[in-house]
Amino acid sequence: MELSRPRTFEEDQALRNAMFAFWEYGYEGASMSVLMKATKMGKTSLYRTFGSKEELFRRALQLYHSEYLDFRVEALAETTPKRIAEKLLYGIATLHTGEATPPGCLETNGALVCGPDNNAIREELARNRDQILPALRERLRKTSANGPLPRGLDADATATLLATLIQGMAVQAKGGHSRAELEDTVRAALSLWDGTDAVDESAAGNESAARNESAASTAPAD
Repeated sequence: MELSRPRTFEEDQALRNAMFAFWEYGYEGASMSVLMKATKMGKTSLYRTFGSKEELFRRALQLYHSEYLDFRVEALAETTPKRIAEKLLYGIATLHTGEATPPGCLETNGALVCGPDNNAIREELARNRDQILPALRERLRKTSANGPLPRGLDADATATLLATLIQGMAVQAKGGHSRAELEDTVRAALSLWDGTDAVDESAAGNESAARNESAASTAPAD
């Protein structure tokens, strides 16, 4: 059986630099000359190491997910709808306006400048982008038992609203909006929960008490 070639430090660094190039310029905007400059590799070396521009982009996308999107998992693990929205949207505002990273979202930036000649990449980006919506729906339905949804909205409508805000904030950041401006948007979105905070805190307290009671009932006797 043929063993896969071990990755080197230089390859890892080249991949990271390529990720930043795709993040800044999008898939089509990151030409081979841009990628060669970013990775400090010649065209032949790039193809020999990564196979193709498409494969390089997919690997860069995997790196982006593993290094920058963990906060989405943490947000979805929160116990009430408002806490999910708060952690998710503030995380988005921070990610898209990082001092050491390009503005916006790698996936959104890539999709915005991806023409018909690269349908496979555009469709893959759309699939990745849209994964957050069903995940939000599921978690908001489950956590609505622990805390309220915005007045007048059900779990599905709230999930759609949050997913739309996520995409809009990415586009705004790419267009030059500051973190403070994005956080204004987050506060406006969270104001939809105004008047429900007491219910949210009461439900969270009941949930905590129930967990403590359950733990006490299962603890071994002295």
